[in-house]
Amino acid sequence: MKVIVAPDSFKGSLTAAEVAEVVSAALEQAVPGCEVCRLPVSDGGEGLVQALAPVLGAVLASAQVHGPLGGMTSAAYAVKGDLAVIEMAAASGLELLEPDELDVMNADSRGLGELILDALDRGCREFLIGIGGSATNDAGMGMLHALGWRFLDASGNVLSPKGASLESVVEIDDSKADARLQEARFRVACDVDNPLYGPQGAAAVFAPQKGADPRQAEALDRGLRNFARVVRAKTGADLQAVPGSGAAGGVGGALSAFLAAPLLPGAHLVLSALGFDALAAGADLVITGEGCLDAQSLHGKACFAVLEHCRSLAVPAVALCGIVKDTAALSALGFEKILPVKPGGQSLEEAMRKDAAQANIRKAVLGLFGPGGSFRSPSPGEV
Repeated sequence: MKVIVAPDSFKGSLTAAEVAEVVSAALEQAVPGCEVCRLPVSDGGEGLVQALAPVLGAVLASAQVHGPLGGMTSAAYAVKGDLAVIEMAAASGLELLEPDELDVMNADSRGLGELILDALDRGCREFLIGIGGSATNDAGMGMLHALGWRFLDASGNVLSPKGASLESVVEIDDSKADARLQEARFRVACDVDNPLYGPQGAAAVFAPQKGADPRQAEALDRGLRNFARVVRAKTGADLQAVPGSGAAGGVGGALSAFLAAPLLPGAHLVLSALGFDALAAGADLVITGEGCLDAQSLHGKACFAVLEHCRSLAVPAVALCGIVKDTAALSALGFEKILPVKPGGQSLEEAMRKDAAQANIRKAVLGLFGPGGSFRSPSPGEV
């Protein structure tokens, strides 16, 4: 039996590589002699560098940069020749903050811009930037500020580049933008395809996950609308028309408008780079997974990219997840099985502990197989 283990991370609990390790060990116990291929994946969020660096033969570099709320942090990225692979989450990510520290009105993406500067200093001119997992909703102002742009209010004052300033932007000054950027080419690995503003925009959908209350989410949405108007007047770019412009609180739109970066489905990009189709062709089963599966997962998340590839290869796929929402909609998409691994009586806080998550995943994988290591098809009514 050949099984491909291709999970994303369980955010706040286990990395994609750690999930793959637990699943592989359980498989080797459940199906002795099973051929297991570990292939941790990413949709452009945390884990992008870890997934691609070995495939590319890249080396790791690091820089001291500002975190989402201004404190300094060390962020790693990958370098291969003049290519830099950067994940925004390492510099401006939710993973850098405790739940009680979330402050999306004041968080900024400056650290991402500082990583780009560091890579420019190392001679990099090709950039692949994953923008999933951000703690920000600043429309990329922090990133652009680090690269030399300035954002001005009606009195000509330079604004602090954060979400709370979006409504006050009336002018953009690019006179001091780093000249080396004109030699650079950017690609962006997006984990979502949301527009910049509106009911499906960055603020409405994602700001609450980053600490915004309803009033703040509405203010951020107004700010993003204002920012889009100013950008259109400055560059001619219609950010709202670009799928993925709302990714990372508007960083997707900023990279598209100011650095001419195409916004690409990150999970498919990673699967292509990993040679997933060639490895999975003829496999008996693919096991993928992530911390939470819901309707938003359909818009670019790794699990569903894996499923699409599996369907084209006629290989059954199973999804492991900490919790699952929108069960009916997700079950109809073609997974052989969707397995929530959190036991019913266990709190989410307890389930997210690393040891508990590992134990829950191991138990779920063992339960997939019957006597003799045969894969169990779902029972009627089973998720």
